[in-house]
Amino acid sequence: MRFKLWLMGVAAVAAAAIVNPAWAQAIKIGGQCDRTGPTRLIGVELCPGIADYIRLVNKKGGVSGHKLEYTEVEAGYAVDRSVEAYERLKRDGAVTTLDYGTPIVYALTPRHMSDKIPAITPGFGRADSIDGRVWPYIFPMAASYWSQAGAAMQYIKDKGGRKGTKIAYLYFDNPAGREGIPVVEAVAEKEGYQLRHFAVPSPGLEMGPQVIDITRRFKADWVVAHLFGRAPSVSIKELRKSGFPLDRVVSFVWGAGEADAKAAGWADAQGYLGMQFASVGRNLPVIQEIIKMHQDEGKAVPEYVGGVYYNRGVLIAAILAEGVRLAIQNHGLPVTGEKVRRGYEAIKNFDLQGFLPPMTVTPEDHEGGGWVKIYQVKGTEWVPVTEWFRGYREEVMGLVDRANKKH
Repeated sequence: MRFKLWLMGVAAVAAAAIVNPAWAQAIKIGGQCDRTGPTRLIGVELCPGIADYIRLVNKKGGVSGHKLEYTEVEAGYAVDRSVEAYERLKRDGAVTTLDYGTPIVYALTPRHMSDKIPAITPGFGRADSIDGRVWPYIFPMAASYWSQAGAAMQYIKDKGGRKGTKIAYLYFDNPAGREGIPVVEAVAEKEGYQLRHFAVPSPGLEMGPQVIDITRRFKADWVVAHLFGRAPSVSIKELRKSGFPLDRVVSFVWGAGEADAKAAGWADAQGYLGMQFASVGRNLPVIQEIIKMHQDEGKAVPEYVGGVYYNRGVLIAAILAEGVRLAIQNHGLPVTGEKVRRGYEAIKNFDLQGFLPPMTVTPEDHEGGGWVKIYQVKGTEWVPVTEWFRGYREEVMGLVDRANKKH
């Protein structure tokens, strides 16, 4: 009976293709999504989230009747391989791409600008690209590192931060980790905080000396952590071992997933705080749809479905699809990179049924507002402890303006 229903479904799709030849005109999009290299912990959960959402969209009839043809390319978080990956996607006809990693975004920005192929860089990349009037083809589409830094400092302020409060900025020593420095410095100066930076060399597997400095010499009141890959779990274990309270550690978004807490040990990660730009959990309409899709196909639902990094993958795919949808709706066929750019800039109050704070994108704001929510490790889950908020927006946007005057 199930096989008969499947055949009926295939026949229906075939009939739809005959009636609507546009279905055969697949719209090509692409992305780098690394399941190897230093960001593997993230990619092995995030990349399936992208693929599952694209599959769900196509099963429901595509975008305005057009199939999305998504090509994922592995680049291992290496700039040279990422450049090759982008060129391959461009040759294949991709009208928009996901770039993967801050060093990669900086390397690819000139190509996106000259090729007029828009890139989305949700929750990472170059914060100055918030201003789309200067960077029309780069879209952060979620809280940039500057907005994350502002939110971390706002949380500390809300929890009693005052003049003289000691804040340690613990960061991965690469362009991504260094990206947040201007905002934490600006806020520390404004509020009279004592701020010190603690760089963690790649690959971030050794952090004992930094934690000793933070806890015994500097005697920090708070730690703002911008780490990713294996480094977040190392920081959790070292800080726990030193006796530092983890409810005084606020992580940027890429150090705040189930994989990070699991690698450190859930018991050792209790109280650890992390930012999210997409909701976490399975009780969300779009995640329920994906779960049902797996079940209808007779497949087991992977454990990571509904988790932090998987859900971000779903959000990334949803943004790609929404940009294409608005490109078709507002500018017609054929779909081009320029039309998708304008599609992204037409996104208004997009929340994917409560999956994220309502996102509105404009030429002046390619970030969509810069909102985050703080979650905390409780038991074996990430539990929200704030509503959606943002911090020090004036300082963030002031830095954007000053940075872009140089271009």
